[in-house]
Amino acid sequence: MKFDDYRISDEIKRSLSKLNFIKPTDIQFKAIPPIMKGEDVLAIAQTGTGKTAAFAIPVLDKLQFGKNRRREDGIKCVVMVPTRELALQITGVFEQIGRGTRVKTFCVSGGVEQGPQIAQLEAGIDILVATPGRLFDLVSQGYIRLERVEILVLDEADHMLDLGFIHDIRQLITRLPRQRQTLFFSATINETIKELAYSLVNKPVRIQISPKDPVAKNVDHSVMYVGMDDKRYFLERVVKENPDKKILVFVRTKVRAERVQKAMERVGIESITIHGDKDQKDRNEAMKKFRSGAVKLMIATDVSARGIDIPGVDYVVNYDLPEQPENYVHRVGRTGRGKEHGIAVSFCSPEEQPILDEIQEYLTKDIKVLAVDKDDYEATIDFSPEANHDWRALLKEAEETEAKDKIDRNKRAKKKAKKKK
Repeated sequence: MKFDDYRISDEIKRSLSKLNFIKPTDIQFKAIPPIMKGEDVLAIAQTGTGKTAAFAIPVLDKLQFGKNRRREDGIKCVVMVPTRELALQITGVFEQIGRGTRVKTFCVSGGVEQGPQIAQLEAGIDILVATPGRLFDLVSQGYIRLERVEILVLDEADHMLDLGFIHDIRQLITRLPRQRQTLFFSATINETIKELAYSLVNKPVRIQISPKDPVAKNVDHSVMYVGMDDKRYFLERVVKENPDKKILVFVRTKVRAERVQKAMERVGIESITIHGDKDQKDRNEAMKKFRSGAVKLMIATDVSARGIDIPGVDYVVNYDLPEQPENYVHRVGRTGRGKEHGIAVSFCSPEEQPILDEIQEYLTKDIKVLAVDKDDYEATIDFSPEANHDWRALLKEAEETEAKDKIDRNKRAKKKAKKKK
């Protein structure tokens, strides 16, 4: 079946054709018909399966030809997502697919001034894409009215709960009309997710897209055993051996991101960082430079792993292994998008072996090992200008990083303990 066969507007079909969307993916094929019928949907699907278009296409079509199209009556659809970057990306998808329709989409998120957002809200919109925190703030202040909402979409719901948004979500739900269509999308399902989902949906159509191998076939992923203090030499080698490639590097903490950037700077490699401590303007600028290829090396925390579609990422490097096994899939999924091929390599230090074991258990298979013989390992370090850097400065830097990492780990442990209570 092709998109031309669907009973959707000609304007949307033209936009899909321009985007080279010819045939629906599995999640689109299963989700679009029930959404168009007005049914609630509970969908479990990994990132990269095309789920944004799975709800954007029918939502745009429904709102374009809805009985009440008067914008001044209030927002008709709310899409809640966990991060600012994902909010902007989803807004872009709605705008691309909805080009030619009269449906207006707008994004609100934290990290930027409220004034311009409030002005746009007052001018009138149809679809609001928002992070829970900023949405809750604007609703509480009376700038957003939800009584006319016909469709609620929760995307990456599991990540929203990981970030502690469950209280905001529950508060917001009380402001929405009971008679509405709810579309609930999550990459994983557990008891907490299940409890939240079934408290929101009404007799939903349940859809689960579970590939046998959660890592896409066109991603060649492997692991390399590297000492914790030697990782920067091997990252330098990857970058210098692939000068024309766009490389996305994932680290454990924002402190690590800045440290790795400084290490790359010392050996003449330009890079940018993106993490939660950066304000929205800087994050947007970093994403713009990396997307365009103006800077080919980006160092990120997991804020960039979930749902973000960055075109043309050739290489993903897990500088630090992710503490949550499912985040491995989200990280390596930043390369090999669509029909493209990608490479992902993970650096595993001896102390990270238990984390690697958990990841392999989650994948139900071992990750291919990239063997490095002793001579090659030593040469990688010896040929780096970083090897000649003042060892006292490096030692001090390592101690500072470890201290800050310890503080971050303690904070995460306390946060997890609170959630269990």
